[in-house]
This record gives sequence, structure tokens and C-alpha cells, in this order.
Amino acid sequence: MSVLSRKNGFDRMFDITNYTIMTVIMLAVMYPLYIIVISSISDPDSVNTGGVWLLPEGITFEGYKRIFTDSKIWTGYKNTLIYTSLGTSLNVVLCLTSAFALSRSDLAGRNYFMILIVFTMFFGGGLIPTYLLVKEMGMTNTIWSQIVPGAVTAYNIIICRTFFQTTIPKELQEASEMDGCSITGFFFKVVLPLSLPIVAVMVLFNAVAHWNAYFTGLIYLRDHKLYPLQLVIREILIVNESQADSAIGGAGEDGGAQRIADIMKYGVIIVSSLPVLVLYPFLQRYFVKGIMIGSLKG
Repeated sequence: MSVLSRKNGFDRMFDITNYTIMTVIMLAVMYPLYIIVISSISDPDSVNTGGVWLLPEGITFEGYKRIFTDSKIWTGYKNTLIYTSLGTSLNVVLCLTSAFALSRSDLAGRNYFMILIVFTMFFGGGLIPTYLLVKEMGMTNTIWSQIVPGAVTAYNIIICRTFFQTTIPKELQEASEMDGCSITGFFFKVVLPLSLPIVAVMVLFNAVAHWNAYFTGLIYLRDHKLYPLQLVIREILIVNESQADSAIGGAGEDGGAQRIADIMKYGVIIVSSLPVLVLYPFLQRYFVKGIMIGSLKG
């Protein structure tokens, strides 16, 4: 009885320690987000002087009013939605089809192709050769520069290939061939319906990557009308007084362009992150599924 009691005591202590550590970690993760939320509705002078750390000070919604009336931000939103939808669709189609082909044991030279694909994970041409290639293809300053260069990633192909190899039995393909089903028909009628988890994982991985992408736009885009939302946010976050006065129409008349930029920047972060923050809790299990794919067999 004493052993059981002592074990229960250790278990309780272990649980208390776990809850304490997890609570500290949760607060460390959530507090910066909370600071951004309350700073977005606080007076920028109080934020800059460190007066906002627990509760908002000098509550104002002027930043959100300017955000919702700023055409640049909504243009960036529209561009990001276009890049995310088109880019994710192309990513998923190319990744699934190539991974399915590489998962087939009767594909001649599939190991050779996999070596070449894995090679790109360790060695690349670099920024300048990539930029020159995109420029020679006539894609600079177009929406295709945000979609085509990253259309396929070796890591996603490996994940999908592993899923197909461990989930779709070879006997299923043989049975479909006996019934007169072609390879294309087998892929669309059998493989895809059985692969909805990996499809969801690929959609989520690529959609989040496209939504948060800014570097490709920074390199390849010159027309502000094509800027994704993240580049618009970048301009607001790093703008100085002279740049802000031209980027935000008429802002300098209201007490300084830099102050208006300070009012807007936290609100812009909230507005841009809101879609991902809303969707992620409902789709979190798919991210866990993507991490676990290939870790178990049989």
C-alpha cells in the first residue's frame, strides 16, 4: 500500500511539474501575441515608451480605421489570395503526380530520379543564378514569379512518395489493372480518395508557405500593385517619415507620418495573421499527420 501511495504521490508531482512547465511555455508563446493585440488599439506614444505591457493605454481604433481604408493593404490581400490559391493548386498537383510516379516499383530509373531530387535539397544554384533564370524566362515583375520557381519541393515529394508506398498496397493496383483500369484511372479513382490526409497536409503546408512568403516578392517584383500582403506589411514596419508620407496618403497632416505608421503596424500584423490563426486550430491534426507520415510502417 505504501508503494502504491508513494507512486501516486510521484505521479501527482510529475503532473504538477508538467502543468507548470506547459503553463509557462504557453504564457511565453501567447504573451507576444497578446502584446500585439493590445498595442494595436493603444496610443502609439504609450507603446513606444513601454507603457503597454498588461492592459491597453489610450484606447484608439484609428489604426484599424486607416487599415480598412488603405487601398494598398487590400490590394496586397487580393494579391496574396491569388498567389496562395494558384500556387497551392500547382504545388499539390505537381507534388502528388510526381510522388505517385516515383512510388511505383515498375517505373524505370526511379531511384536515379530520386537521387537527383534529393540532391537539390543539399545543393542549389544560389540566388543570383536563380534570379537570372527567372529573368530570362520573362517572369520578373509578374505573378508567375511568385508561383512557378517554387512549384515543387523535394521535401514534399519525399513525404508524398513515402505515404503512397506505405499506404497504397501493390495488390490494389494489380486488382485494378485486372479490372481494366488504367494507371491514370487508378490514380484518380483509387489513390486520391485514399490519400485525402496527405492531400490536406500538402494543401496546408503550401498554403501557409505562400501566405507568409515575402522574399520572392522582394526579389522579383517592382510594381507595387503586384506586392503580396507581407511586402505591404514590411513597408509599413520599416518605413521612415519621408517614405511613410508618400506610402500612406495624407498621413503627414495628422501629426507625423511615423506616428501614423506606428498606429497601423500592429493592426496590420493582426489583420494579416487572422486567417491562419482562425484556421489553424481546426486543421492542427493534419499538421501532426504530416509530421508522422513515414515514421511508422505496417
